[in-house]
This record gives sequence, C-alpha cells and structure tokens, in this order.
Amino acid sequence: MRTEYKRSDFTKLERGKFHKEAAKGATVVLLDPALAKAFPSSEAVNEALRGLLAIAKNATHSPIRAKRVARKRAAA
Repeated sequence: MRTEYKRSDFTKLERGKFHKEAAKGATVVLLDPALAKAFPSSEAVNEALRGLLAIAKNATHSPIRAKRVARKRAAA
C-alpha cells in the first residue's frame, strides 16, 4: 500500500462484496452521482436498460424503415 494511504481510510471496504455477482457473469459499474439518484437500485437500472434495449431493437428492425431504404435504393 502506498505511504499516502492510511488503513483507516478503508474501514468501510468489504472484501469480496461482489464475488457472487461476478461469478454469475454480472458486471459491476459505477454510476454518475446524478444517475444514481434517478436509479436507486440495480433493479431500476436493469429495468431501464432492458427498456432501452427493446426500443433500440425495434428501431433497427422496423419493416417500415426497411421499405423506405429499399425505395431509396431503387430510385437511385
């Protein structure tokens, strides 16, 4: 440990805190403080990300978008 650190600075640390989640393949991320206020739990973050992922999938696989692209290519 570096000399500028004191053992007392690390009293709240818990060894292996995320071991179970990491063993399941989960990823631990740090949220910006403003986002942490909006998403108070990991369940809230996961729900929001799942919703965003569903929207993104629907937007990229939209049949209407595919028809427009096909028409533009045919006109060119």
